[in-house]
Amino acid sequence: MVKVRDADGKKTDELDLPLQFRERVRPDIIKKAVLSAQSKRRQRYGADEESGLKHVTHWKKRSRAYRGIRGRSYPSSRTPRKITFRRGMQMSGPGGEAPQAVGGRKAHPPKSEKDFEKDINDKERRKGIRSAVAATMDEELVQERGHVIGDTELPLVVDSSVEELESTSDVVDLLEELGLEGELDRVRDKQSRAGKGANRGRPTREKAGPLLVVGEDQGISKAARNIPGVEVREVEHMDAEVLAPGTEPGRLVVWSENAVEKLEEEELFR
Repeated sequence: MVKVRDADGKKTDELDLPLQFRERVRPDIIKKAVLSAQSKRRQRYGADEESGLKHVTHWKKRSRAYRGIRGRSYPSSRTPRKITFRRGMQMSGPGGEAPQAVGGRKAHPPKSEKDFEKDINDKERRKGIRSAVAATMDEELVQERGHVIGDTELPLVVDSSVEELESTSDVVDLLEELGLEGELDRVRDKQSRAGKGANRGRPTREKAGPLLVVGEDQGISKAARNIPGVEVREVEHMDAEVLAPGTEPGRLVVWSENAVEKLEEEELFR
């Protein structure tokens, strides 16, 4: 039995947890399911077939070739040359086309036909989701992820009326009444991203905060979308990635009573 709380954090009822919460936690299967979901979003890319070949070159393999580069050591004497200047009857210039030459083509460029998708069996994928659901009850796993829960008992189940919240302040008040003030303070801190990502529209790294799982979205997703780190997901659209960001199980989840009942009645992910 688990306590059901209202928007003020007070106990209103008790609820039996469905079988999905009693699954054995398998980090290996969770990781496989998360990586499979991430791979399906990866975009294919490849180099231009003419890359490194869009120029005029002069290349004579024979050592005594007319206008050749005789007398230089290998591979200098065998490297195709971009014709940039001539001295008498001899043409020369910097190297081109050859993979080892500056300005040449790549030996093995990325191919657009490469498939990044990682397949997973449906039974294994569903087991990974059930395992990630069960991990949300383990206080040690939740704290190892860095979540600040204090004395809050897991799992957190709230009344279905919270699905109708339309104000951001109401969602913040709900999380604070559940004892998650420290968690909200934690996810507000942003880290500056090192490297090229800062120039590509990803200047900061945000932390994954509480996940609100609802049976039906009646406005709470718009109310919570401006709170750093907080996500809202309908129970039918849950996956292993949202329950275990970065393949690490044990995300802090707030369940609505309606969502828990749907897990039981519709036998989701079994």
